[in-house]
Amino acid sequence: MIQGTKSEDVISALEKLPRSLRLKVKEITLDLSPTMRIIAKKAFPKAILVADRFHVQRLMNEAVCDLRVDYRWQAIDLENKEIELAKEEKRKHVPHLYENGDTRKQLLARSRHIVMKHYSKWTHSQEKRAEILFREYPAMEQAYLISMELTKIYNTTTDKRIALTKLARSYDKVESLKLKFFRSVIETMQNNYGIICNYFDNRSTNASAESFNAKVKAFRSQFRGVRDIPFFIFRIAKLFA
Repeated sequence: MIQGTKSEDVISALEKLPRSLRLKVKEITLDLSPTMRIIAKKAFPKAILVADRFHVQRLMNEAVCDLRVDYRWQAIDLENKEIELAKEEKRKHVPHLYENGDTRKQLLARSRHIVMKHYSKWTHSQEKRAEILFREYPAMEQAYLISMELTKIYNTTTDKRIALTKLARSYDKVESLKLKFFRSVIETMQNNYGIICNYFDNRSTNASAESFNAKVKAFRSQFRGVRDIPFFIFRIAKLFA
């Protein structure tokens, strides 16, 4: 275990391993952090770097969620203005209701889970809410469909050449949205295009490591931090090893 994430410290620790062993590493799955790329390239010079699909998809999903939150704040501001106007005109404020009973603010707040999962997994009420959401906010529908298309590419494509073409088209669609929340998505895809496409060689993923990391974080949060590190590691080894 290495304390911190400074590339110099991690590289120094990894270089204690025999170079002959490090040269045998053929593939490394990593996140989109530039620091991790530096570490991997320096410590394992012959390894092929693969951007884990989880991090690529999460970046896209976060952009979709940010767009939804932005629309929600706009809805809140609009509702506040309508309330103020009603007060000035000495009348009762009656919020606009959609056919499913949601106000604008409620529609956007309750759509949080809708835009995070595939439409095949929507309930009947979520289908109705999604229909209203996409009718009122067409950009949300475009962003959501591109996000789901990326998931489909990862799930169904096995040929790297075909994946290259599909990802390029997906990238063009993201760029065509011209929304501020997707700038980082575009830049990340540009900067990591090669290692993103390397996934389709062997479809390697570090899902098991991510799962283990999530378990450790959840375990640590139960005790609101850790004081005795050796004992903490001992307990983790007994529970999860």
